[in-house]
Amino acid sequence: MNEHFLYDERLGIPIPSFKVDWDQFSKKIQQSILFQWEKIRGTIPDRITELEKKINVKQDQLSDEENFIKSCELNSQISELASIINDLWLWYRTNQDISEKVHM
Repeated sequence: MNEHFLYDERLGIPIPSFKVDWDQFSKKIQQSILFQWEKIRGTIPDRITELEKKINVKQDQLSDEENFIKSCELNSQISELASIINDLWLWYRTNQDISEKVHM
């Protein structure tokens, strides 16, 4: 991954990591970053689908679980996966704001 992105273990994707403000990059560098981000961004829906499948498995386990402590653990895991999905959707929408600034 290039110097403008860092892999986020929780999200399972690289995310932008800038050492300077966006406006300090040249237009050429901005375009390069946007191109790379668009490739990463394209993987987000598949990552979300993967996490949704994990949630479904855990929900199935939860519906059969009789142990209260294990049920709480499953609920916590489901909640964390849902939180990751929410964050991924936020990152997915991030491109729209940045792209509009560059094209203005």
